Amino acid sequence: MIKRIIVLLLATFFLAGAAATLTGCNTMEGAGKDIQKGGKAIKDEANEHRY
Repeated sequence: MIKRIIVLLLATFFLAGAAATLTGCNTMEGAGKDIQKGGKAIKDEANEHRY
C-alpha cells in the first residue's frame, strides 16, 4: 500500500516537472523570437539614419 502511494507520488512529480519544462521551453522560444524581432527593428532604424 505504501509502496503504491510512493510510486504514484513520484509519477506525479515527474509528470509535473516534465510539463513545467516543456512549457518553459515554449515560453523561452517565443521570448527569443520577440527579442530577435526587436533587434532587427533597431538595426533597420539605425541603418535608415546612418546617411
